[in-house]
Amino acid sequence: MGGAPTRPDEPPERAGQWPAPTAAPAARHTGALVADRLDRLTWRDTYEQSPALRELAEELAGLHEHTADLLTDVFLAAYKVRPRLREAAGMDPSRLVNHRVVGALLQSPHFAELHRETAGDAYAAAVAVLAQGSTLRRMLDDTRPARDRDERAERARRSAEDAADAVAETLREAAGEAGEDGTVPGPAADAVRRTDASVRPATEQAVSQARQALAAAVPGAGAARGALVRSTAAAGEESALMRAWGVGSGELERMAFDERARLAERLRGGRLAQWAELIGRFRQMAEGERARKVENATGELIGVTLGDDLSRVVPSELALLGLPELRAVFAARYAAGELMLYDRRGEHTTGRGAVIACVDTSHSMYEAGPGGITREAWAKACALALLDQARHAGRDFVGILFSAADRLRVFRFPADRPADPARTVDFAETFLGGGTSYQRPLSAASELLEEEFNDSARTRGDIVMLTDDDCGVTPEWMRDWNDAKRRLGFRVFGVGIGAPRVAAAGSVLEALCDNLRSVEDFTDVHAAADLFRVI
Repeated sequence: MGGAPTRPDEPPERAGQWPAPTAAPAARHTGALVADRLDRLTWRDTYEQSPALRELAEELAGLHEHTADLLTDVFLAAYKVRPRLREAAGMDPSRLVNHRVVGALLQSPHFAELHRETAGDAYAAAVAVLAQGSTLRRMLDDTRPARDRDERAERARRSAEDAADAVAETLREAAGEAGEDGTVPGPAADAVRRTDASVRPATEQAVSQARQALAAAVPGAGAARGALVRSTAAAGEESALMRAWGVGSGELERMAFDERARLAERLRGGRLAQWAELIGRFRQMAEGERARKVENATGELIGVTLGDDLSRVVPSELALLGLPELRAVFAARYAAGELMLYDRRGEHTTGRGAVIACVDTSHSMYEAGPGGITREAWAKACALALLDQARHAGRDFVGILFSAADRLRVFRFPADRPADPARTVDFAETFLGGGTSYQRPLSAASELLEEEFNDSARTRGDIVMLTDDDCGVTPEWMRDWNDAKRRLGFRVFGVGIGAPRVAAAGSVLEALCDNLRSVEDFTDVHAAADLFRVI
């Protein structure tokens, strides 16, 4: 019955319809987002550097077989500048749950806000993934039925592929038995028909299962919105924390992942996190004062002064040069810096030597004032704003922490090198305790300015003394201090923090300083605004 040969030109009822070879399905994607090799490399490097990401992956692996692909997609959604979701029909059925989860994240109205914080920043994107960890756990737990359905679709697809392979093999065998005229023996043709008949149900089942899987919604996808809110808050808080401490985006990009993670951990922990808002407000205030610093245009004449700037000599002095007998008088005045000059508003308003902040860290500075802010916090926030001020003007900055005469720490920040964030945090974290001595820190400050003068001939530095205590100095030390001040031309500003008597008339600090103020409200950063207009 099936032994008669069939020819391509025989009637269909005799020869039958040759089944169209079932094409092997196109390769299915395991990643929900379109990504290139560089994207995947960025994720792999970030994953390898982050123990927290590896711990999350290990935990989620117990809920979902394809956790690695899911975390890759969630990371790339935050990291890529223009994340693009693949068509669900092109996904491997086993990854459809990943596709739905990532799709829910991308479609959330909160995603754009998160993306502004994380796009192009691998570390921030990793923080966003970690912040979504609890939601991913819940969503994967809720999607067990959906994953079961996807697995059935995957099994059906594989059965269809196996059947297609069987048809292809049968067709190859039939073709091998075809005669020169193209006829195929009846048994071979029957084998093709039988194989085709067995393939069709598997193919139809695979198509049906795939349609059901594609149409299904992932349970708990609404939780994606909450996850994005938390992720945005986490990324935003860390970004704000870094900005408050003066760590710019350029510095962050240059940091290794683990270095940045350690810095973030330090800033989030303990009292440093409590100071972030105060430090940020100080920096904003200082920036505003810098903008107002020169209130009169450079060159506005306001009077006459003495000096040796030949570009500003008044005409009456120049007249001396017209008389030979008075030229020697002009030369003598010039050598002594006593020529009459036009004085101009806006010129020579700031020092050019180092800015040095001497911060008292004695026991009493730990005392809290209004708003729970300690005296130490206010003083160090002011000092960090002075660090910004110095860097903006291209000047060296030195932070001197002091208490008793035998306790001193010096932190130097040269103008020609970026401020090391870790060293900045060390300066802020260090607290010495003990009593208070003025002579040791101020001597150290004047020695630093002397060293700067000897190295680069720079004068006119600025010293800011931030303290809550008044203490005596010896007459001998005071004479040396005044000599150094005249020789180096530095200015001294004092701030009495929470102690009006320190800044009162007749105090030792008043005798030491050219400019003195008292601060009582530690929530008020504008109490020191004038410092940033004159330094």
